[in-house]
Amino acid sequence: MPYLSLFAAAFVAATLLPAQSEVLLAYYLARPDLSVAGLIVAATIGNVLGSTVNWYLGRYLRHFQDRRWFPVKPREMERAERIYHRFGRWSLLASWAPFIGDPLTLIAGVLREPLPSFLIIVTIAKAGRYLLVAALAFAWL
Repeated sequence: MPYLSLFAAAFVAATLLPAQSEVLLAYYLARPDLSVAGLIVAATIGNVLGSTVNWYLGRYLRHFQDRRWFPVKPREMERAERIYHRFGRWSLLASWAPFIGDPLTLIAGVLREPLPSFLIIVTIAKAGRYLLVAALAFAWL
């Protein structure tokens, strides 16, 4: 169950909904009965799939951006677009970052980033973040 709950937390955290998965990962890493690799893989897969939801939303829902319920504020959208235009697909390496990461994955869909390159770059970024969280958690344990 810990792997599934971490997967779910990481999935939600990667969507445009407010959530955090790093604390849960650190908590589970303190349990010796759980696989470190399994936890990192579960978190990474959940987070990448959540980002993929953002990509699909960007791809198909941009024309709703002026609606009140649209999950990204215009200022966040403009900032993410500037970053994406400046650095291209490589800006997705910042998809792990708070505040700009989720809008970047949405912008990637809006700007028609091909799904294969999106998945590769976002997986590298998300896995790197969880590896760093694990390293920091073990440094504190």
